[in-house]
Amino acid sequence: MNNMNDLRQIDLNLYRVFAVVYRERSLTRAAEILCLSQSAVSHAIGRLRQSLDDPLFVREGQGVMPTVVADKLWPDIDAALNLLRLAAARSHDFDPQRDITQVTIAMNDELEPSLLPPLVAHLREQFLHAPDSNATLSNTTAVPISSVRLDRSNLRADLAARRLDIAIDVAQQVSPDIAHAALASDDFVVVARQPMKLTRERYFAAQHVIVSSRRTGRAVEDMAMAKLGFERQVVLRCQHYEAACKVVAASDCLLTMPRRQVRLSSGLAVMAMPLALPDLELHAYWHRQRETEPALIWLREQLFQALQT
Repeated sequence: MNNMNDLRQIDLNLYRVFAVVYRERSLTRAAEILCLSQSAVSHAIGRLRQSLDDPLFVREGQGVMPTVVADKLWPDIDAALNLLRLAAARSHDFDPQRDITQVTIAMNDELEPSLLPPLVAHLREQFLHAPDSNATLSNTTAVPISSVRLDRSNLRADLAARRLDIAIDVAQQVSPDIAHAALASDDFVVVARQPMKLTRERYFAAQHVIVSSRRTGRAVEDMAMAKLGFERQVVLRCQHYEAACKVVAASDCLLTMPRRQVRLSSGLAVMAMPLALPDLELHAYWHRQRETEPALIWLREQLFQALQT
């Protein structure tokens, strides 16, 4: 038989190009990642178009968007390439320095100061003391890490398309094909310009600064307070804890924050929360299709170990 069902007619390199273009939505970025010229990427997609009898990608703005057929093909192509990766990984012992070229983790901006330093420090220890390690003091993580802003509305698509390896966020309801596990938990503390005897009455009589990555809506701690029948007066919404702490230092406002963020409150008084709130839980999220990938298993383990110390 001389058709696409014959494995001799399938060029796996074309599907590898398809996968990168699908994830990146850009021929230019795909060419950079694959270390190919843009014309070579265009040629590969052109050959697939002929084989599959579909345009696969159409131009939109500065990039490209997949067609309906490309969207239907993607899950199977991604699964097939993933099986090949697993087969290759099983042929030798997994080595993150050799087998991982890039790690992309999504999180909200305000989490970076408390999550990235312990992760980098943990990886530094892992690689500097590993047998036959190639890590040096100038390259101590050995694995390049990219922290990007979390987009909850596109989380499922970003994980499925491998634009993200893992996401870190507070506990959220997610689709069944997204796996998640508790990564760390943190209690809340209150910071103020000066020490005080912080009673519940004084807390709710004060004005408050909150930190949220969203433009509107209640902060996590406000949702917890509402369930207990309490509401506080919020006068300022910030994007980052560092900015919020500076506002508190120059005002009589209070800031309620996870204990993990306290190091940003240098010079401020740190007090216990006068109301019992559930701990803030951070979860790691990943796509179930990648559950058994050695690289993803390794990454999850490093995150758990780094944030439990």
